[in-house]
Amino acid sequence: MRIVSSRRLTAAIGAALGAGALVTAFPFLWMISGSVKPRSESAAYPPRLLPEAPTFENFAQLFGRLDFGRYLVNTLVVVLISMAGVVLMAMAGYGFAKFRFRGRGPMFFLVLATMMVPVQVTMIPTYLLLNGMRLTNTLVGVAIPGLVSGFGVFLFRQFMSAVPTEMIEAARLDGAGEARIFWRIVLPLSRPILAVQIVLTFIGAWNSFLWPLIVADDDRLYTLSVGVSLLNRQIATSPSLQMAGATLMVVPILIVFIVFQRHIVQGFTLSGLR
Repeated sequence: MRIVSSRRLTAAIGAALGAGALVTAFPFLWMISGSVKPRSESAAYPPRLLPEAPTFENFAQLFGRLDFGRYLVNTLVVVLISMAGVVLMAMAGYGFAKFRFRGRGPMFFLVLATMMVPVQVTMIPTYLLLNGMRLTNTLVGVAIPGLVSGFGVFLFRQFMSAVPTEMIEAARLDGAGEARIFWRIVLPLSRPILAVQIVLTFIGAWNSFLWPLIVADDDRLYTLSVGVSLLNRQIATSPSLQMAGATLMVVPILIVFIVFQRHIVQGFTLSGLR
C-alpha cells in the first residue's frame, strides 16, 4: 500500500514539474515559432503557435538590411576579450586562497565590497577614465569594465581554498615555478568553477546593453542587445522580425547553459560547501 501511494505521489510530482516546465518554456517556444512566421501570420488573429509557412526571411533581413552581422561580430569580440578576465580572476582567487601576505584580509574585504556597489554608480567615473585613455568608442572600451568582477574572484578563492596545499608544496620542492603550478596543477583541478565563470562571463558579455550604448558613439560598434532594442520602432509592422532578433539573442545562451549545466551545478555546490 505504501509503495502504491509512493508511486502516485512521485507521478503527481512529476506531472506538476512537467506542467511547470511547459509553462516556463512556452514563451521561448512562442518566440522561436514567431521568428520563422511570415509577416501575415505574425499579425493574424487568432494567433497560432506553429507557423503554416515557416520562413527564414526574418533572419535574412536581420543580417542583410539591418546589419546584424556586424553586431554579432562585435558581440563575439567583446565576449573573447571578456574571457581574458576569467584567467585574471582565477589568478586573483589563487593568490587570496594560497598565499599569505600582509593586508590579505582587508584587500579581500575590498574585493567583496565592490559587489555592494551598483554598476550604475561607477559608470560615469569609468567613462571618464576610459575617455582619458582614449578607449571610448572602441570594442576594448566596451569590454574592459566587465573584465573582472568581485564575485568571480570570490568564487575562485572559495574553490581554490580546497586545493591541497601539500600538493602545491610538493611541486615547489620538485622545482616547479609558481606559474607552472598555477597552469599545470591548480587550474586543471578548478575545472568546475572555471566552467561556471566562463558561462557567467559569456552571459554577461553577450547581454551587455547599457554600457555599449553609453560608450559607443558609432552604431557600427553596437552589440546584439543594442541592435535588438533598435527593432522597437518596427514592432507595429513586423513583430516576427523582433522575434527573430530575440531568438538570435537567447538561443546561444540556452545552448551554452545546456552544455555546461552539469559543471554549473557542480561548481556552485563545491564552492559553497568548501
